[in-house]
Amino acid sequence: MKEPLHLTIATPTELLVECSTVRSLQAMDESGSFGIHPGHTDLLTVLPASVVRWRDEDDAWRYCAVRGGVLDVSEGRKVAIACRRGVLGTDLAALEAEVEQAHAAEAEAQRCARVEQTRFHALAVRQLVRYLMPGSEQRAWPGLAETDQP
Repeated sequence: MKEPLHLTIATPTELLVECSTVRSLQAMDESGSFGIHPGHTDLLTVLPASVVRWRDEDDAWRYCAVRGGVLDVSEGRKVAIACRRGVLGTDLAALEAEVEQAHAAEAEAQRCARVEQTRFHALAVRQLVRYLMPGSEQRAWPGLAETDQP
């Protein structure tokens, strides 16, 4: 039997998987799904948002939902995946629920950031209008001491 695959999955901030006992791996790129076994030829491909699955030495399936990335196979046994974000799991249904929850939390955080950005923009415009209006007695910027005023 050939030497097992060595799998590494990393994001910019953390190492998600470092496993030297992978028997096979399945992933998906623009052309469709594909499998990798020990002895695979060198490969470099771009992964869309998808689920990478692999079978370990215990014959159990492991999963990682990746949010786009790059997969590199080298030396017939080294598989490296660099992705923007990844979520690990051992059950596909639970992984799907976790990914949906993370996506909803991210969407809410982005919405809150847009609201704050709009609020600060409106505040800046109001301050500019007050400052530029002729004859306006209120030229002060809120939160600044009198000596710090423009």
